[in-house]
Amino acid sequence: GTFAGHEPDPTGALAAALVGETTPMQVMEARLCIEPMLASLCARRALPDDIQRMRHLARRTLDARDPDSTELWDGALHRLIAQAAGNRPLMTMFSLLDEVRANETWRELRSRARSLETLKVSDREHHTIIDAIEAGDSEAAGRAMHEHLSTLMRNLGRLGAITASPPVSVPRRVGL
Repeated sequence: GTFAGHEPDPTGALAAALVGETTPMQVMEARLCIEPMLASLCARRALPDDIQRMRHLARRTLDARDPDSTELWDGALHRLIAQAAGNRPLMTMFSLLDEVRANETWRELRSRARSLETLKVSDREHHTIIDAIEAGDSEAAGRAMHEHLSTLMRNLGRLGAITASPPVSVPRRVGL
């Protein structure tokens, strides 16, 4: 039969294809490009209900009792910030990275990088981000998200999961 409705979202299939072709460094580099901008935009556009939900999700992340729950609540917080930013193209890029990060290998890697101390640091960083968003300070929100992701990158680096990647050569265009 014929069905009317939305086209299937190709993000999941694209993310599945990317999982085996990316490194943790590449994913973190992409997150550092996208998520600070999303936090910055969120500071301009978030509604009071969004901020209340962000605080709830941050609390749930810290109170989680197992790695899967921690991932669930942390991912939900980052996703809400991306949604409240109100920029569909950036949200689509975030969704792609979020799908890549949902892979079992990635979840296990992040789980190994977590400890009670790193969870407390992450909680403080989450609240710094949310406070900047609530204050409507887009620059501070972007900086706070950048610092948060940089902390995660350092934690993954301690596991040897992230190593410096070789510089990417960009072909030069000759003549326009």
